[in-house]
Amino acid sequence: MKIETFALERWMTKYETCVKYDIAESGILPLTVNDLLSFEPSGDRSAILDRLLNIRLGYSEAPGTLELRRALAETYHNCEPGNILVTTGAIEANFLLFNVLLKAGDHVIAPHPAYQQLYSVPRAIGCDVSLWKVGPDSGCRYDVDELERLVTPKTRLIVVNTPHNPTGAMLSADELERVYDLAESVGALVMCDEAYRWLTIPGGESLAPPIFNLGASGISVGTVSKPFGLPGLRIGWIAAGKETVAQCWAMRDYVSLSPGKLNDALALLAIKHRDRIVERNNRIISANLAAAKAWIARHSGILSWQPPRGGLLALLRYNLDIPSLELANKLAEQYSVMLAPGSAFGYENHLRIGIGQDPSVFAAGLEQASACFAEVAAPTPV
Repeated sequence: MKIETFALERWMTKYETCVKYDIAESGILPLTVNDLLSFEPSGDRSAILDRLLNIRLGYSEAPGTLELRRALAETYHNCEPGNILVTTGAIEANFLLFNVLLKAGDHVIAPHPAYQQLYSVPRAIGCDVSLWKVGPDSGCRYDVDELERLVTPKTRLIVVNTPHNPTGAMLSADELERVYDLAESVGALVMCDEAYRWLTIPGGESLAPPIFNLGASGISVGTVSKPFGLPGLRIGWIAAGKETVAQCWAMRDYVSLSPGKLNDALALLAIKHRDRIVERNNRIISANLAAAKAWIARHSGILSWQPPRGGLLALLRYNLDIPSLELANKLAEQYSVMLAPGSAFGYENHLRIGIGQDPSVFAAGLEQASACFAEVAAPTPV
């Protein structure tokens, strides 16, 4: 397979481990192992830690442990462990599904802008990919009427990402059901990248149910990375029909074989305590959203945005005479601030901002970004 360069990941890899103020990050502030243990009753923590320390680090059950698959299945309707395949992050889940479900010449509809994998992998397979516009020129919203115009009798897969990376757009429950019905009307499937499941905006709209809950044509992809602050575990999953799960498992034999055993055990702890983690996330999101709104209001002459309706991300529009990649590089290299370039998503004069960072780091990063913008906006000395 020949595939185009993953622009966002190449840029993120260059800076994400060395800047002080990562306010482009797509997930919530990562947890520590101690954080996970703190959710347990104090009298149980020592025994749980001892069990973790005594896990023999051999190969794990290839589809994920039964305990983890059972816990994940319980978060869906009419789902059994056999409907779940644990993967190396959502990125592997998506990759497996595209390669199992699609062949050259198939018609696929995918959102744009989006996490590049969602349209680049189908293109690399040889699919005919139509882009469903969700960016600033569409008001950072999903227009299901536009999707209806894109669907044809040759459509084999509709890809959805809600809440959406990078705009924070969302499909309501009714809109998602309409997407599902459009897919069924032409015999297509809907694959929903639900990486931002459980990440509601406090006081905001409710998230639509997982697409798996709507019927056999719906395939959900999940992860502990974004909503649980555990990207380092590299644990994602597929919730789908058992035949699709079996096919993806067979292909995964050639890729990563099985999840890490310790990772699986820690992910199980996170799923067990997801309500506590959601409470923690809400405090972070509330603080950072308020800070971002105040900061953007202060810079209304050069900055504007559509706040996220769900998830953690939004595109920040700037009115400065500098390309987004150059500005993002300057922020990272001279001000130690990470705001992702809009050009990685096909949108100039935009930067991607994420509201999942530690609030003190987030606030400091905003101030550093202000200093950068002031330098860029200053007239050049004659």
